[in-house]
Order: sequence, then C-alpha cells, then structure tokens
Amino acid sequence: MGVNRDMDEGAAKIEWARTHMPVLAEIEQNFRQNKPFDGMTIGMSIHLEAKTARLALCLMEGGADVAITGSNPLSTQDDVAHALAQMGAHVYAWYGESDEEHAGNLRRVLEYSPDLLLDDGLDLTATLVQEFPKLKSKTLAACEETTTGINRAKAMEKDGVLPFPIVAVNDARMKHLFDNRYGTGESALAGFLRATNLVVSSKIFVVAGYGWVGRGIAEKIRGMRGRVVITEVDPVRALEAVFDGFEVMPMKEAAKVGDVFLTATGNCGVIGEEHFNLMKDGAILANAGHFDVEVDVRALRRMASSRIVRNNIEEFSFSDGKKIYLIAQGRLINLAAGDGHPVEIMDLSFAVQALALEWCARSARELPVGLIPVPGKIDQQIAHIKLQTAGIQIDHLTDEQESYLSQWRYIN
Repeated sequence: MGVNRDMDEGAAKIEWARTHMPVLAEIEQNFRQNKPFDGMTIGMSIHLEAKTARLALCLMEGGADVAITGSNPLSTQDDVAHALAQMGAHVYAWYGESDEEHAGNLRRVLEYSPDLLLDDGLDLTATLVQEFPKLKSKTLAACEETTTGINRAKAMEKDGVLPFPIVAVNDARMKHLFDNRYGTGESALAGFLRATNLVVSSKIFVVAGYGWVGRGIAEKIRGMRGRVVITEVDPVRALEAVFDGFEVMPMKEAAKVGDVFLTATGNCGVIGEEHFNLMKDGAILANAGHFDVEVDVRALRRMASSRIVRNNIEEFSFSDGKKIYLIAQGRLINLAAGDGHPVEIMDLSFAVQALALEWCARSARELPVGLIPVPGKIDQQIAHIKLQTAGIQIDHLTDEQESYLSQWRYIN
C-alpha cells in the first residue's frame, strides 16, 4: 500500500516537472520521432528526484534503455524512484543509502553494459575505469555535469586513464550561466530556509568560493538583505568579488564574524578545526559543493558531542558551552535539505544533457578520447527554444553584419 502511495506521489511530482519543462518537451518530441538512442543503454548516476526522472523519461522516449542510480544518498526521493521504476527504468537508489550501498548501486547500473553514461560527480565513470575494464571499449562516451566531476575528469586525463570522450556539460554556457549561478543561488538559500526556518536579513553569510555557484549564492543573499563575506584562493575571483561590492577576507578572519557559512569550492578542508575554534556560539555550517568534504565533519565530531535538534540540523556542543550547527551532515544543502534547483533551471541543464547525449550517440566514434566541450550550436539551440517557449523574439544579424564580422581588413 505504501509503495502504491509513493508511486502515485512520485508520478505527480514528475508530472509537475513535465508541465514546467517546455524545452525538454520540445526535445522529447524530436526524440520520439527520430529515436537517436534506439538499441542503446544509457547508465545514469544523478540526483534522483522529479526533474531527473523527467530527463530519464525523455531519453527513454528516444529509444534508450535507462539504468539509473543516485549520486548523493540524501538527495534520492523514494517516491520518485518508485514511480520511475514503474515507468520502465531500471532504478537502483534509495534515500539514506550507505557508501557501500551507493558503490553497489553504481555497479548494478554498469552491469547493464551501457553505451553512454550520464554522470554527476564522475562516480559512474570512475567505477567503470577501476572495476569494469571490459566496458572501456564498449562505452562510447560520458557526459559530466558538475565542476567536481570535471576536475576529476581532468585528473583522470592527466593520469592517462580516460578510455573514452567525456563531454564537459558543466562548462556549457547554458549550464553554468543559469544552473550554477541562478539555480544554486536560489536552491541553496531555499535549503537553508527550509532547514532552519530562520531569517536571512541582517545575518552575516560567509560564502567560500566565488565561482559561478558562489556568485549566485552571494547575489541571492544580498537580494534577501543578508550581509555577505567572500573567501577565495583565486586572486582574480577575489578581486571580482570586491568589485561586485562584497567584503573579502581569509577564512580565519571570516570564522570570527560569520553567522552562517556556505562552502562552494569543490575542494576539501575548506572549514576545519582551526575555524571551528574561532566561530561564535550559534554559527551554522552548510555546504553547496558536490561532495561532503568541504566542511571537516570528522574533526567536528571529535571536538564536540552532538544531537539532532531539527530535521536536517545537527547541534554540536563544545566543552565551553559553545554550540555550532551543521545542516544536512555537510552534504549538498540544496538537495539534501530541499528539492534542488528550480524546475525551469533544470529544464535548461537537462536539455544540454539530452542534446549532448544525442550528439555522442551519433558522433562518438569520431570524437577524441578525453575531456571535450559541448558544441556551441547546442547552447544556441536550447536558448532559442527557451526564448520561443517564453514568447520572446530577438534580432538577427543582417547579411551585411555577418560579412562585416567576418572581415579582418579595415572597412570605412
């Protein structure tokens, strides 16, 4: 009875997403007619909730057999997973799975010998390389949609272990300009608000990292009248934050003044023991990076006793009476403590994924092994579809303007 109820609720969530994802609907219509994935299996490791289920169904309409698992143990929505399984996908994911169970689910997906991979953090690709050597020549390509995953792909490429092309979906303009900036900015704040039920206005938020994700978070906090401090290791990004009107300082200094800390660097050990000691009573910690390594949770557990005080909030009590709070175990706040990015944002990101996979299905044998960019025409196509579905028209270059832009000689 519970499963049926979950299936109905999950199906309703997927339908809600479908209603607000017009770009993917346009692509799905084309896939339904042309079947670009006919006879192919696509293995997916991604945050398994309604919007990603919508993407999986789009790929299935294109003829793909889809095997899917989650990319984070706290982001899988069980009702959506149940519904998607009933709709024909091979689903191996559940909320709260252990690291061992996650690894086992990655293997189950790879046991379907996928032709294409859709990865979120590169766990699926790394598992294939390490544990499924026979698939190296069978798998055509992978698409990776996170900064963390792109960094791992670069490391694999440097070590000479990448066996096939990996499309850097995260670097596509229609991905990082909207998903990383507007999507994470809004969803990270939504996760904070849902988890804490506290006001943003007047609080000092320390945002670690001023890449596209950090920029989006900082702008949303400022828009809600919060005060923002940026920490950075890249001098250019730090200077950009200064020019954008934010205060910039090292984490050792920010730790003394911050009320809320949000990490968005894609790196490990951003906030650690030395910073916990400097923080004031009541400080709140959260992470917007892909993996739960940016806040040193192990050190926090060594230093203080803990208890759960609210759903997704753990209180750490120090011997001097100071308390520090951690949201969602230091995992990705926007999905572990919320519903992830807004539906309309993921309509754009998953359109990139869908068209990049179609490109790989048609051209993978001609693509070079290694990390490769998404073709610019895919960005252009998605932007045009989005504008059309929103009823927005734009100008077009005239023949004279096209000719002018193609000249190198001085023209009067």
